[in-house]
Amino acid sequence: MSLTVLKLGGSVITEKGSPETVDEERLELVVEALRGTDDLVLVHGAGSFGHHHAAAHGVSQDEGTHDTEGVLAIHRSMVRLNDRMLDALGERGIPALPVHPLSAGYRDREGTLFHPIAHVGTMVDEGFVPLLHGDVIVQAKAGATILSGDDLVVALAEGLDADCLGLCSTVPGVLDGEGGVIDRIDSLENVVDVLGGSDSTDVTGGMAAKVEKLLATDAPASIFGPDDVEAFLAGKSPGTLIGG
Repeated sequence: MSLTVLKLGGSVITEKGSPETVDEERLELVVEALRGTDDLVLVHGAGSFGHHHAAAHGVSQDEGTHDTEGVLAIHRSMVRLNDRMLDALGERGIPALPVHPLSAGYRDREGTLFHPIAHVGTMVDEGFVPLLHGDVIVQAKAGATILSGDDLVVALAEGLDADCLGLCSTVPGVLDGEGGVIDRIDSLENVVDVLGGSDSTDVTGGMAAKVEKLLATDAPASIFGPDDVEAFLAGKSPGTLIGG
């Protein structure tokens, strides 16, 4: 089995400037490219769904809450987006099933993530496509904190010994100071000056955080745009190759 872990960024499938608004055109584009793909684990970001609720309740990866109302507001928002994704995938015959991190994992007080990797792997073995998402997650001594989709794909890639890892973003790769795509990144220090943050409400960090997390994995990782999903799944290396 050649396993692929793919994250669809929240800015790809939603309109990040408009609360809880799906970008239907991009969603159709990327889901269509997934047809016929075997041994796949999908993760999607929050975009205009979870981030706005997290910001409103003061919850981030570092700041937790014990406010049940706030936790549910963030989680239910993500479930609404996850349900829309499941509908789009199901309409194309892709056998996706939801895995909600709030109910499936936790962090210890040091922030180490514990997630039922074997559960996700068994779903893949049985021919399903697990569909996970950024979420709130219970953390010891902190209440509930944000689990980003970027952290989740790294944990999945490592725990499932994935053969490749992809992050689909709104840009065609990691861009240099002049707007060109950087072909390969082996060290964060070499590109830190040209990596910026997010231009919308985002409680999980921008491109620099994504690159840093991907550099920590052993699996070859790529960052690419929506037009290159099919090429990535075909084994090509579109966009920017990270580490590996």
